[in-house]
Amino acid sequence: MFYQQITFLSSANKLSQCPDDAGFEVAFAGRSNAGKSSALNALSRQKNLARTSKTPGRTQLINFFELDGMRRLVDLPGYGYAKVPKAVKQHWQKTLSLYLQKRQALQGLIMLMDVRHPLTELDAQMLHWCADVEMPVHILLTKADKFSRGKGQGVLQQVKSQLADYPAELSIQLFSATKNTGLPETYQVLERWLNVGESA
Repeated sequence: MFYQQITFLSSANKLSQCPDDAGFEVAFAGRSNAGKSSALNALSRQKNLARTSKTPGRTQLINFFELDGMRRLVDLPGYGYAKVPKAVKQHWQKTLSLYLQKRQALQGLIMLMDVRHPLTELDAQMLHWCADVEMPVHILLTKADKFSRGKGQGVLQQVKSQLADYPAELSIQLFSATKNTGLPETYQVLERWLNVGESA
């Protein structure tokens, strides 16, 4: 029930436009077609909390969603969409980097990767940024419904093996917004990072 009460708070094009840097935030990041909006909608049990679009790259701002006065989920701009102008890409890259480095309220990053195309070069760059600032990362291998259970588990083990030497806190799971696969595990991570107590 706690996540169903989430509401849109504000959008920011640069760090100075973000809400006050207090409380607890968990950010969601991933390539433009990784299913970020669908995951946020599934976690909140709301169909239209985050916009979903057949045109990747719709999220061009940092979007803040409020759970209560002290806790927020943050939808970061999708990265890696080729048709976005170079200047916009550079702005996103700078803003994302600054947000990860400077935001004191940020407790962890939920990173989304399409299970069919995990660990792209841009994913590796995001992981490098997070490692630099010792930001905990939880990876959702999205669209797991596209694979059989066995094949999905195979990809999961492969990605775990590839990231075995990652120098900061890291966890990985399969996820499907369509089938609600992996919701309980994701909630556990969110509640730990958001410091959700009995009052929530």
